[in-house]
Amino acid sequence: MKKLIIISLIICPFFLQAQNFRDLDKSPMDQAKYPTSNRVTEKIVVITYSRPQLNERSFQEIVPYNKVWRTGANEATEIRLFKPIKIGDTNLQAGTYTIFTIPEEEKVTFIINSATNIWGSYSYNSKNDTLRIKVPLTKSKKSLEAFSIAFSEKNDQPKIHFGWDYVRFEIPFNVL
Repeated sequence: MKKLIIISLIICPFFLQAQNFRDLDKSPMDQAKYPTSNRVTEKIVVITYSRPQLNERSFQEIVPYNKVWRTGANEATEIRLFKPIKIGDTNLQAGTYTIFTIPEEEKVTFIINSATNIWGSYSYNSKNDTLRIKVPLTKSKKSLEAFSIAFSEKNDQPKIHFGWDYVRFEIPFNVL
């Protein structure tokens, strides 16, 4: 019996398999939330996105002008609204949407699309667009290595800020 236990202890590890966990993603997932304070638990907007890195490339090398971009990496960027908001002249109801953009040299077309669970922009369909507005691109003196999304609020005017490399744009909105 003792020999059987010893043999089992020696042989068993060979039959056990270790889990095959993936390495860290090169474009880690992140979230931007509004209101930004962690003390406010009832959020109005949550944006979930992946953060690609420049890695000694430029924005234009990675994101070609005049083409639909998933506005991040991996899955299309997702925006969840827990309350209705207004962007430009468009009211958006609470729900989950995706964000796409079409960068140009001096402006960007900002798109909110009703399709969800999309990887990249390969299956993007403009028929599902809920909102489309053009906003100016600005250039910053500081480069951002990782694509970033943040919220701000000044004088009761919330904004979503997007930035990567030297490229920046913002989307003001109102909570309804």
